[in-house]
Amino acid sequence: MIDEKLKHVAIIMDGNGRWAEARGKKRSAGHKAGSDALEKIALHAVDIGLKYLSVYAFSTDNFKRSEEEVNYLMNLFIEMFSKNYKRLLEKGVKVVFSGAREGLRADVLEAMDDIVEKSAKNTNATLNVCLNYGGREEIIRAAERYHDDLVSGKVQKGDIDRDSFNRYLDNDLPPIDILIRTGREKRVSNFMLYQLYYAEMYFTDTLFPDFTPEMLDDIIADFYGVERRFGGINYEKSAS
Repeated sequence: MIDEKLKHVAIIMDGNGRWAEARGKKRSAGHKAGSDALEKIALHAVDIGLKYLSVYAFSTDNFKRSEEEVNYLMNLFIEMFSKNYKRLLEKGVKVVFSGAREGLRADVLEAMDDIVEKSAKNTNATLNVCLNYGGREEIIRAAERYHDDLVSGKVQKGDIDRDSFNRYLDNDLPPIDILIRTGREKRVSNFMLYQLYYAEMYFTDTLFPDFTPEMLDDIIADFYGVERRFGGINYEKSAS
């Protein structure tokens, strides 16, 4: 059973396009399969007691992809937020978004705002969807918010430390305990850089549409076998 040791899991959901191409399908089929896999993972996460799940849905750099693929993804997001996430809402999941609103279509923003409003009072778990997101860009936005508070006198120089600065990020979430990246690659790709500072990292060759709740359970079980020292030393263990 999940306890206070594990609050926040983050997933870089990589490999949707390659999953489709390996099956002779359009990349859009992989994105649809990935959205179905995400729903299963998110529902399972709340069932096992995980409080925070962050997912990398679309990076700012993904706008470099073809217009056809980007438009498909934006339409898929609307479908996910307006229809497919009803079961998440029924389970008491609060949905929030990290990322820049600028550059997103008005109908995408409307679907995002609608599910945020509908889920605002939910308290069982939080799903943080990183959309039009970049980690360095988030830190810049946070620095700008902090600067505004300094100028207005809401805070004084020296009032902020590395923990309290967290409230200036797009969402004030606990630090990430587990980062999972599917799809073979072993990099963080500008994802939640401030929040990852002591995350345990798991990389799998499994493409995201094939990533299952059981695989998540296996990673969590492994995590509970890790001694997390956060830069310190377990002197009793070292002496034994």
